[in-house]
Amino acid sequence: MAVRLSPLLIPIFLAACAATPATGAGAAADAGAPAPPASAAGVSMRAPDPLLDQALGGAWRSAENVARDPYRHPRETLTFFGIETGQTVVEIAPGAGWYAEILAPWLRTGYVAAVVDPQAQPEGRQRDGAARYKGNLETLFAGKPAQFSDARVVGYDPKAPVFGPAGSADAVLTFRNVHNWRMAGQAEGMFKGFFDVLKPGGVLGVVEHRAAGDVADDDRSGYVGQDQVIALATAAGFRLDEASEINANPRDTRNHPNGVWTLPPTNNHDAEDRQQYQAIGESDRMTLRFIKP
Repeated sequence: MAVRLSPLLIPIFLAACAATPATGAGAAADAGAPAPPASAAGVSMRAPDPLLDQALGGAWRSAENVARDPYRHPRETLTFFGIETGQTVVEIAPGAGWYAEILAPWLRTGYVAAVVDPQAQPEGRQRDGAARYKGNLETLFAGKPAQFSDARVVGYDPKAPVFGPAGSADAVLTFRNVHNWRMAGQAEGMFKGFFDVLKPGGVLGVVEHRAAGDVADDDRSGYVGQDQVIALATAAGFRLDEASEINANPRDTRNHPNGVWTLPPTNNHDAEDRQQYQAIGESDRMTLRFIKP
């Protein structure tokens, strides 16, 4: 397949990006960020797409987002998932667009951001929240048309999620969302929706806060057991292809007064405890690659 090199992706040294100072109270740059594991499972077996490095170095990425690269390991994570130029990739619930800043300018028309359709939510707080998330993402894209004009935003009903035509996507990616779907009783339907939109052989990539073991369905810590995520995917028809420790953090005890949100970047803790939680850094996370047979 011929690869169309976008003139908008201007190479910038990643080292310079990593040195960009963090701004704001939520930035994690002063937490003594760990280097990516040298022997992270799966990464050494795949070569990164050259345009991924150009997207990671893009000047459009915010300084706050770049400062979190040492915790989120986007280069290693996306390479582990096997994401490549020319693919159609659906990102589920991209939030404020941390990964969208990388994926959309890189994949161009192949990037799809799936967000909750506000009209599918009951009036009040849920509908307002969905509208706010959708609006914020659309504002990000509209503000930088050179990078994001090709990105597609699709709405879905979380009670019966459809993310696109059946068998139309090469990959579905979700970052730190499974705990929300479990708490809302929507996880099974979401994983079925992932399975339906993927082509045979397509990849489901999951990153999630990792509990020490199984947690109750109504657990509010933000952590989920790795076996529980694997069980959800398997029940939907997926096969676990590989698990990686790319986003592991052994310093995370998972025993925090406000759950995972105690840690950076949310930092929901007393001011006098800042040093303690900055020393831990961001949460311990599982990184799982599933295949649709």
